[in-house]
Amino acid sequence: MASSAMQILAFALALLGVLGATVATLLPNWKVSADVGSNIMTAISQMQGLWMDCTWYSTGVFSCTLKYSVLSLPAYLQTARTTMVLSCMMACLGLGLAALGLKCTRWGGSHRAKGHAAIAAGGCFILAGILCLVPASWFTNEVITTFLDSNVPESSKYEPGGAVYMTFVSAGLLLAGGVIFCLSCPRKREGQLDYTSTSTSTTFPDKLLLSDLEAPGRGQSEPLSCNFNCKNVLPFNVP
Repeated sequence: MASSAMQILAFALALLGVLGATVATLLPNWKVSADVGSNIMTAISQMQGLWMDCTWYSTGVFSCTLKYSVLSLPAYLQTARTTMVLSCMMACLGLGLAALGLKCTRWGGSHRAKGHAAIAAGGCFILAGILCLVPASWFTNEVITTFLDSNVPESSKYEPGGAVYMTFVSAGLLLAGGVIFCLSCPRKREGQLDYTSTSTSTTFPDKLLLSDLEAPGRGQSEPLSCNFNCKNVLPFNVP
């Protein structure tokens, strides 16, 4: 019962992580213009995302431009695009495996198959969380490095936007869900299995041997007569 509750909690965390990673991939505010300097500009705010650049003017006009050329983008932006898409794909695959591995459901096969599916789903979630952390960390490092560079004009300085923080949160949710899924299916101890099999094999023949001592038609048991050494077979001394 406790493991089922843990799996439901992990599934909910992973689902929130998938939704957050998908929304963060599409948002255009991975970095926003910093309010530094005293220059009066027409544009109120400028935002740049993985797929488009947007500008919000003081007149209330909001315009966006798509980034069609992939080769003209910097390396960190190309990496962020690739890893975020892979992260969303791995997270969706993990959700499918997690639905099969939930113990509270009737589909997914036997308990052993459900355990394997749950562990595979946990691995997918952990990999998706790592793929989320890579672009968020690299993107944040590039933005902060450019902001602290004195050679960059103040009008070209940006700060990390809300999409970056959402990516960090989504990565944490995916990692937490993956770890909980992996821990919700503990393996059985081999010692316990060996003990039960050994005890069954040793006690069952003894009962058969003791039942053979009862002679039919007599009220009391008689010693078993045999032509070989009975001490090697029976667990007690035969007179």
